[in-house]
Amino acid sequence: MSKPKARASQSQSTGVYKQDSIRDVAESLGITNLSDAVTSSLASDVEYRIHQVVEEASRFMRHARRTTMTTSDIDQALRVLNIEPLYGHSPHNPPAFRRALPFPQLPTAGPVYFVEDEEIDFDRVLREEKITLPKGVNWTAHWLAVEGVQPLIPENPPAIPRDPEDVSKSPPRTNTAFPPTPPSPSRPTAKKQQQQQLVKQVLSRELQLYYTRLTSSLLPPSSSDHAKRTAALASLRNDAGLQALLPYLIRWIGEGVVSGLKEGAQSENDGKVLEVLIDVISAILENNTLFVEPYLHQILPPILSTLLHSSLPPSHATHLRTSASQTLSRLLTQHSTTYPSLSPRIMKTLLLALISPAKSKGTREGAIRGLIGVGKEAVRKGLIEGGGTKVVGSECAPGETGPLVDAVIDAFKVLQPPSDMPETATPEVTEQLNEVIGNHFAAYLSGDQTWSLGVLSDTSQS
Repeated sequence: MSKPKARASQSQSTGVYKQDSIRDVAESLGITNLSDAVTSSLASDVEYRIHQVVEEASRFMRHARRTTMTTSDIDQALRVLNIEPLYGHSPHNPPAFRRALPFPQLPTAGPVYFVEDEEIDFDRVLREEKITLPKGVNWTAHWLAVEGVQPLIPENPPAIPRDPEDVSKSPPRTNTAFPPTPPSPSRPTAKKQQQQQLVKQVLSRELQLYYTRLTSSLLPPSSSDHAKRTAALASLRNDAGLQALLPYLIRWIGEGVVSGLKEGAQSENDGKVLEVLIDVISAILENNTLFVEPYLHQILPPILSTLLHSSLPPSHATHLRTSASQTLSRLLTQHSTTYPSLSPRIMKTLLLALISPAKSKGTREGAIRGLIGVGKEAVRKGLIEGGGTKVVGSECAPGETGPLVDAVIDAFKVLQPPSDMPETATPEVTEQLNEVIGNHFAAYLSGDQTWSLGVLSDTSQS
């Protein structure tokens, strides 16, 4: 049998990409002698790559729910295939191809297409009105509400005016165990209420239940409820999310202090109530999550009233004034930096209570305890420079002791602690003590030379 003849290779490619295009590219690169087999293989490979790119681009076209393929689809397909995209083409401004006229010299040449460049008239461009670009999107912060009042700024919706007569005619809510919103002198007047929209704050049932359980655990005080009272104070010191209850708690404290300090009330139970209320104020100040600055003007009256009241229950008087002094010291430590005039104003109030005539010994003792809470400078100005020690000494009998004398001695310890090995003061120091603090308290300091010199040197530095 004769061997079958090999099939003759096709001289022409049947693909879309012609071999002539391969030869043109090769000649532009300086390659002239390419065989038909090489050009056919290269044309087939180029056609395969074109099909691959078009297939990927069609996926982006279908994903965009379009029926027309754009240059952006081709760019995305090239990026997917890890090929550098084509630059200078945009789907928003597609190039317009024009067909060139046939060349008479080469009648056999195929059609030639080119991109027509747009001619720009500079005179027309300069005469046209310039369009300013709008500003980009940006973010800014503004107050939605300040202390429950919506400020009148362009970002907030306009306020709805409300007739003040309708506000006064609205009946108060009854049959509820929860107290109404406490009044505040910083609230806007009726005229301002027409311009500002009040944002009413509705407490959740959980907070109302918490308020009821908290107040019932704290008051009335009893020895059997010591564990509940301790847990309630710990909750006030550490729990977050109590900001909405703060005005109600402060009003409850104020009403409790007023009730406990009413005229003639010196019972044992009133003293325990006042101790609990002072502990509640201290717990509120210790809670770092509470913003108490707007309520300082409501917190200070209960503290100062406890300090300066003339007739506290005898068995609780010293402890109450000491606790109130410590609470006042904590309040000033936290907020005197924000309000620099707070300490001088409180010191002025305490100084008037200390040196004014016809004041009781309890009031003077509370004033001294308060000055100790304010600080060393307040003690020096009140007892030494202001003459508070002489006023107290003139009202005390020789050799008299008691809470008032103990308060003065504690104030001296703030100025200068006593020495461990006291030595009797010299006659010159004793005479100076009599001139500065009076004879009554000079007798207490004359037995300690170092202590006396510390108090006097602090006076001389002023």
